[in-house]
Amino acid sequence: MGWLEGYPREKIDWSPRVDLEKCVKCGMCMNCGKKVFDWEEDGPHVVRPYQCVVGCTTCANLCLGNAISFPDLEENVRSIYKRESIWAKVKEELKNKGKIK
Repeated sequence: MGWLEGYPREKIDWSPRVDLEKCVKCGMCMNCGKKVFDWEEDGPHVVRPYQCVVGCTTCANLCLGNAISFPDLEENVRSIYKRESIWAKVKEELKNKGKIK
């Protein structure tokens, strides 16, 4: 079970934001395995936001200019998990698979 299986990805506000004024054009964000960014003349642009893995912040962690940020985790992800009882569903599935007790 995917943690957000069945929940429309476009309803989850989770993708990077790039502040091009801070961008040092290091290119680290272009290593995104989901190909969220395209490089343009002025630097990286988020062109496939819904391909970003919900909860991932690797590009922001690696950005040398600290130019990448994400929406608030509590407001945009954890609130969905609470409202849709996703934590309970994931826990039950993990128990059923014998991964936790």
